[in-house]
Amino acid sequence: MKKLLSTFALISFLCLNFLGMTSMSFADEATSVKAGDTATLVADAAPAEVKKDEPPAPTPNKGDTSWMIVATVLVTLMVIPGLALFYGGLVRSKNMLSVLMQTFVVFSLMGVLWAIYGYSAAFTGGSRFFGGFSKLFLSGITPDSVAATFSKGVVIPEYIFVAFQLTFAAITPALIIGAFAERMKFSAVLLFLVIWFTFAYLPMAHMVWYWDGPDAITDAKSLETVLGNAGWLWAKGALDFAGGTVVHINAGIAALVAALMVGKRIGYGKEAMPPHSLTLTMVGASLLWVGWFGFNAGSNLEATGLAALAFVNTMLATAAATLSWMAFEWILKSKPSMLGAASGAVAGLVAITPACGFVGPMGALIIGAGVSPLCLFFVSKVKQAFGYDDTLDVFGVHGIGGIFGAIMTGVFVSPALGGTGVYDYVANKVGEFDMHAQVIAQLWAVGTAIVVSATVSYVALKLIDMTIGLRVKPDAEREGLDITEHGEQAYHK
Repeated sequence: MKKLLSTFALISFLCLNFLGMTSMSFADEATSVKAGDTATLVADAAPAEVKKDEPPAPTPNKGDTSWMIVATVLVTLMVIPGLALFYGGLVRSKNMLSVLMQTFVVFSLMGVLWAIYGYSAAFTGGSRFFGGFSKLFLSGITPDSVAATFSKGVVIPEYIFVAFQLTFAAITPALIIGAFAERMKFSAVLLFLVIWFTFAYLPMAHMVWYWDGPDAITDAKSLETVLGNAGWLWAKGALDFAGGTVVHINAGIAALVAALMVGKRIGYGKEAMPPHSLTLTMVGASLLWVGWFGFNAGSNLEATGLAALAFVNTMLATAAATLSWMAFEWILKSKPSMLGAASGAVAGLVAITPACGFVGPMGALIIGAGVSPLCLFFVSKVKQAFGYDDTLDVFGVHGIGGIFGAIMTGVFVSPALGGTGVYDYVANKVGEFDMHAQVIAQLWAVGTAIVVSATVSYVALKLIDMTIGLRVKPDAEREGLDITEHGEQAYHK
């Protein structure tokens, strides 16, 4: 208990010092603004006085608001029960309850942290790398507060934007659980994910998604101001429609570091450790697929044709990835498997996430078909060659799938390949497209996510290992975490 209390004191001290850092300014400049980046400027809660010669302030459309409420519910469905059942079915029966418990509690914990400081740190102005603290505890937000979308003069209620982004902040740490399932202490899981959320997720969300909104851009001079205030990667032109870098690469790299540092499960590579219920895994994968429409199409923040494009692309890429994984597995192993089909679906969902609002339907099919053999190679060959125990292949599917999707976004956004192109808010039209420059911007985002997540994960896990420890005792691991960590069982004989 003393070790646990000392660890909480240490983490609190680190968080306070981090959150107290002064804002930094940078002179980076860019020449164009990319359309559709999933960030928003939240308008002041108190409406400004309207002058007689100015148009009235925009008000939320009920259709957009309704769609965002539905999208938020769908993303919640992805996590609880979707991700929980998908992961739960893949572990052994003696650890089923522990995975359900971790997913359920992590979703709840991140939701609370999001309201206390996460939203402010991600979506208010501060430095180029971390937001400010003007909306700690959701201060100043009222039912009349509005958040910008990606269309000039179009807004949604700020509260629903807060809730929508909360679900992203909650599912991302929950994804990491799959890497160290069946062997990590429940207390260590929670401590690790609190630290990682604070120092990895929030900076990445701010760097990729924060900007001053389209209404702030009227001419070249105002564009320079917006670029100066925006997140570092947004200003570089990186495109991430719904979280390829912020969610999937970020979580996938943390999963790899955790798998290496926590170590292998007892008996890994020597004993059979098959999934205890592929039925539940299929149910979970199906819920993920359904919920992902809210994840991707909801990231448009409006009920428009672009949301419909993201919806169609999500459907097509997932279907293509499912068939692709099944086909390659059929060729290599002589039999297609349910686990392979479900894994392919998730890989397709991951890969299309950063691209869904930027590429055309044929681009989505190519991305979906291309990601499955790549992920299959990593989960079957690379993992075996290096001998790390990523229990549920979080890195192989989310990390690799996210990297592939982020890079392919820079290719298939090209109008010549059926993409939407990139929008110039000064000219109020699609601008000239430079594929080389766009791919470089995507690589900046990928590299930054890898460095940030790996560094934070390593430091956090080292601190926890030196204090309360990472793993349960060998006898507890053999008996199963359901009983030893929670005193309950998922199934009774």
